[in-house]
Amino acid sequence: QVQPVESGGGSVQPGGSLRLSCKTSTSTRSFNIMSWYRQAPGKQREWVTSIQKDGLTAYADSVKGRFTISRDDARNTMFTQMNSLKPEDTAVYYCHVFTGVRHYWGQGTQVTVSS
Repeated sequence: QVQPVESGGGSVQPGGSLRLSCKTSTSTRSFNIMSWYRQAPGKQREWVTSIQKDGLTAYADSVKGRFTISRDDARNTMFTQMNSLKPEDTAVYYCHVFTGVRHYWGQGTQVTVSS
């Protein structure tokens, strides 16, 4: 059973940085893909970034150049460094894991960017 647990959210001013973490109860080494999605108030959940088993990464255009996703298999944890944060980045951020067979979601962590 995979149980993603997010952490690292918080409140920052525009231009600030946060580092989100997603820790799983089983080895991240075997997961096909790990991703972050976000959902802002009144909006649909949207994909933000992903990292595949082979390390290949992808980013939504809205965060490209500002967010960096990485994975530490020894710690069963995925990270996303978020820099140059904007008010439009405000949302609940969810960790998603696809093992190749099943999908798992975390509970989410709130990110608020406001002056």
